[in-house]
Amino acid sequence: MNKMNYGCEGLCVVISGGTSGIGLAAALRFLTDGARVYILGRSKERGAQALRYLEKQTGKQTGKQAVYISCDVTKQAECKAAVAKIAEQEGKPDWQLDILVNSAGFYREQRLEQLTEADFDAMMNVNVKGMMFLTQAALPYLRSKSSVVNIASDAAVSGNYGCALYCATKGAVVAFTRALALDLAPSVRVNCVCPADVDTPLLAQQLADANGGYTLADVAAAYPLQRIAAAGEIAHVICSLAAPANSFMTGSIVTVDGGLTAG
Repeated sequence: MNKMNYGCEGLCVVISGGTSGIGLAAALRFLTDGARVYILGRSKERGAQALRYLEKQTGKQTGKQAVYISCDVTKQAECKAAVAKIAEQEGKPDWQLDILVNSAGFYREQRLEQLTEADFDAMMNVNVKGMMFLTQAALPYLRSKSSVVNIASDAAVSGNYGCALYCATKGAVVAFTRALALDLAPSVRVNCVCPADVDTPLLAQQLADANGGYTLADVAAAYPLQRIAAAGEIAHVICSLAAPANSFMTGSIVTVDGGLTAG
């Protein structure tokens, strides 16, 4: 990974879904840039693995520059408790959360006729409810020049086959971003990144679930660039949006999709 200068040195960053995939890639870039990074996730084991990975990649001591916080973002009380724990660890009465990245989410292909209430609740809870309640918990600490970056999907701006519920949840992320950008202006910026397929454990699970119905090569062939994204490429856009230099961007919906939605 080439070192970039995003201007985030000394800033405090909180990332949901930070133990793998895009969230972990963003944590690495922020950490490399000199930020203090808190990664949130449900699995303590995956949290420990993520910290080991970050320490190996950066040589920076975890527990100080990078910290794992256990949190199920689908539960309002856990969101509040996680943010309160971070505030306590920061140890300053006027602590400010500089950057919040809402990256927790999951994908499942499922046609509408197969949808159950449990399926609906599970995806809405993670992709929409979790984002809203973590942001709500962070609100008291989002002050002048703070930045929120939400992760949606290309499916939020163009329909995809066989995943109507997923499209609906990510469309909600886009609408929430635009509304919150208005509510929190002028002091806090809120933007959204819409990636297409990314080389993450989420995609690996998707291909496994397809059971040979299509392959990674089939997925890549759908893109004008003839490949899928690396997680670090999406992380770069997240860091760029959050960076202080992008101080005039808010309410923006940025697609990072290899040209998929250009046609």
